[in-house]
Amino acid sequence: MNLIIIGMRGAGKSNVSRRLSVLAKRTVMCTDVLIEYENGGRSISQILDDGGGDWRAFRDMEYAVVKKVAAMTNVIVDCGGGVIVDLDENGEEIFSERKVAELKKTGTIIWLKGDLKRLARKAAKKTEQRPTLDAQKSTEEIMRRRLPFYQRAADVVIDIEGKDRQVLAEKIFGQFETRL
Repeated sequence: MNLIIIGMRGAGKSNVSRRLSVLAKRTVMCTDVLIEYENGGRSISQILDDGGGDWRAFRDMEYAVVKKVAAMTNVIVDCGGGVIVDLDENGEEIFSERKVAELKKTGTIIWLKGDLKRLARKAAKKTEQRPTLDAQKSTEEIMRRRLPFYQRAADVVIDIEGKDRQVLAEKIFGQFETRL
């Protein structure tokens, strides 16, 4: 069984995944890092810039990587914040049936749920490292729209507010230790 970590930007997915990896003695597969690797080491921002900001093409790349990690067993999957979305014909974000279905085939999806306003402020401070999601909408607007998608995808919801990342990793490990 894979443990799949999802959540919004700034929720601490990578940090918790690395700590969980030590506890569970499992490898972490980060979808964003794998996309960068498969694109010659270019950052996601560079991939999007080179592709003219084509988020649909990026979501297709993400789907290809999700299919690969879902075929693995006994790994921790650190997902990019938008793994739960695809784009409709008008370019609006919709729930990603295809990516979530792939992830659920071999794993349990754990949502690190945090305060929307706090996460949006945190994400806004790191804009040079992350691509702009939508020039017309605020990060908070995008995050608010994604909330029901995270809820729909999640098998387990972990509230992260006021909790140390190590404590969160231990909580997840404790919850799944007998099934690992």
